[in-house]
Amino acid sequence: MPTLITPRRTVLGTTGALFSWAFMPRFAQAAGARDPRLVVIILRGALDGLTAVPPIGDPSYKGLREQIAFEFEGSNKALRLDNFFGLHPAMPNFARLYGTKQAAIVHASATAYRDRSHFDGQDVLESGFPKPGHTESGWLNRLLAGLPRGERVTRTAETRALAIGANAPLVIRGSAPVLGWAPPMLKQADPELPQRLTDLYAHTDPLLSRVLAEGIQTGKIASGLDMKARGGPGDPNGMEQMATGAARLLAQPEGPRIAALAFDGWDTHAQELPRLSRLLGGLDVAIAAFEKEMGPAWKDTVVVAMTEFGRTAHVNGTQGTDHGTGTVMFLAGGAVRGGRVIADWPGLRPNQLRDGRDLAVTTDARAVVKGIAVDLLGASPVVLGRDVFPGSESVAPTRGLIV
Repeated sequence: MPTLITPRRTVLGTTGALFSWAFMPRFAQAAGARDPRLVVIILRGALDGLTAVPPIGDPSYKGLREQIAFEFEGSNKALRLDNFFGLHPAMPNFARLYGTKQAAIVHASATAYRDRSHFDGQDVLESGFPKPGHTESGWLNRLLAGLPRGERVTRTAETRALAIGANAPLVIRGSAPVLGWAPPMLKQADPELPQRLTDLYAHTDPLLSRVLAEGIQTGKIASGLDMKARGGPGDPNGMEQMATGAARLLAQPEGPRIAALAFDGWDTHAQELPRLSRLLGGLDVAIAAFEKEMGPAWKDTVVVAMTEFGRTAHVNGTQGTDHGTGTVMFLAGGAVRGGRVIADWPGLRPNQLRDGRDLAVTTDARAVVKGIAVDLLGASPVVLGRDVFPGSESVAPTRGLIV
């Protein structure tokens, strides 16, 4: 058994789309203090945590998973994390980071949502409210707005978050200004066109001229992507492109420090193994792209990948799984206290499953995010319970996740 721990403008630039009030944030910190980055990746569609991180040591696992069960040895071999948990073989980069203690997994986790609707589950996951129906702002934006003035991270009037993709994920929408960037979807424009547009509007519309200039600069920082390999947010190539662009912006000395991405397509009702192999491979190369492109900033970075809920413990008749409850969270980055699966394991016997069908939840995802926010960003537990995750005052931050 493993060690178990309980706990508004929209401007189409030449290299991407920019949704911006201003260009770069400015975070002040004391000399020698950590300069942190937090990246949140939303996996929309409900990731099957029992396939992503199979509990091979649980005696009930193989009988539930049948033909899609992993083993430590044999034809369907998982990457070994310890003597109990494996990792899907499509994630060798994450396994490497895990081995160097820069990655961890939180298993049997979920939000406060306990029904099985994608739309409502995603609202709860991204809004941070305990129930659906709150889509005015996301918890990551409210976290940014509520960060204290202090030595580690000082919020100023110029502080900005970063939204990646054509549409900003709900999790990062709100009153705090957001810089947006999306991988280029059109053929590269004439290199002289941006300057011509900037000059054209310099006198007639100075604000538009400034935003154009900022968008051009953003595109230059995040440029160099392979247009032939482009794909959407649910495509492995698209995941890597989005991560690469985001990382290049986050790595800038005066760049954003908080970012959000959303990868679609995790609803695996049929033929789960080949589908998840492709998707988890995309997530794996996205995490590797953050590590590569962040450079020295990686040591102060935490990447969190999370989903709205898990999937059934039993396999259905089409070698897939249906909507469930408990799932996993992936944590990666140089600031992560890694090399461990964090789980108060509930077990997979029939009487241990939620409603006789789902992995039970023993860790609240909000506790994990709160712990990271407190120890990485210096957030106030009171503000987290009151404003960031309203109604979660009784959910204590999970401490010890950050080096």
